Amino acid sequence: MMKDAKHFDVVIIGAGLAGLQCAKLLAEANASVLLVDRKHDLTEGIHTTGIFVRKTFEDFSFPAGTLGRPIRNVTLYSPYLRSLDLESKHDEFRVGKMGELYKGLLDDCLRLGVRSLGGTRYISASTAENMSVVRLQKAGKIIDVETTVLVGADGAMSRVACDLGLDENKEWIVGYEEVFRQRSRREPRLHCFLDAELAPGYLAWIADDGEEVHVGVGGYAADFDPRRALELFKEKTRGIFDLTCEVPRETRGGRIPVGGILRNIANKNGLLIGDAAGAVSPLTAGGLDPCLRLSSFAAQVIAERLRHANGEMLLRYSGDLFRARFISRLWMRRIIAFFENQTIIDLGFRILCTRPGVGFVKHVFFGRGGSFPEIERITVSDPATVGR
Repeated sequence: MMKDAKHFDVVIIGAGLAGLQCAKLLAEANASVLLVDRKHDLTEGIHTTGIFVRKTFEDFSFPAGTLGRPIRNVTLYSPYLRSLDLESKHDEFRVGKMGELYKGLLDDCLRLGVRSLGGTRYISASTAENMSVVRLQKAGKIIDVETTVLVGADGAMSRVACDLGLDENKEWIVGYEEVFRQRSRREPRLHCFLDAELAPGYLAWIADDGEEVHVGVGGYAADFDPRRALELFKEKTRGIFDLTCEVPRETRGGRIPVGGILRNIANKNGLLIGDAAGAVSPLTAGGLDPCLRLSSFAAQVIAERLRHANGEMLLRYSGDLFRARFISRLWMRRIIAFFENQTIIDLGFRILCTRPGVGFVKHVFFGRGGSFPEIERITVSDPATVGR
């Protein structure tokens, strides 16, 4: 615990995947970093299912033993449980053991010199030309910390975004799931269900990697009771997975932004990463790949800002670099949300079962392109030209 107010190069609010990734990379670049999270234990209160796509686990390294068995098979279901089976030649998905992953990444951060404050609440930030004062609360004690760069990794409803005067998420779905420990000899498979009643505007899912089974629903918050919907979903799918007598080892839930990456995600004092930046695919609500890529880019930009002592460098970090990649997926999400009739959705499912439809579905599930461009192709401008 810190005894007195202190200056750090970077203060990161939120120690989820985005915050941990950014902190680790900045520490490797010799920045002094303070990582703040309201939870005492990062393995508790996890929000994400933790499904990593091929592009992510091919491009990023993870602590040993933190990813589940590979999944190559997907089954898509209509509201009336008609099914379409898909199989890839590649390992397409792996479900992260998120508690172990967070702990492993935090251990890496601490080993590299990151200071960590758990059980600490972010209260506010006041900004000046070249510095911010961040007010925190731990065990009833107020702590003021000075920082050159403030990073908001504090989720879909980011308070840091508000204090920095940056854009805030306006559109989201609510997800809720139960996790069961169920070792089996079944072939790992991802089951996705189109159902406007149980998952309005999104999907219900069963992710089974042979070690754990994640059963969840997601939908737009209006008139949607996710806990009730999950119970109805489990009853509806008893013929696929009968979990009625099983006790979940944990539950997960939270808001998922689906409005696409925000435009104004940085100023001279700080920036946003992860859900706070809207870095989630509007179509699939997958946020782990864009989270890691955007956090890595953020760390690159922050390191350059610290190296050149130039706050203008942070303006290179802009949502406009990515928004064009989200447009088609954003419109597809709105189309999906428009259809509320189960019979019409079932008819659309029949179209997906045609040869062109199957090609499209395979592209959605197995395409490696993703919503983000390759970050390494984006270079930070020379500080003499930034802002011109």
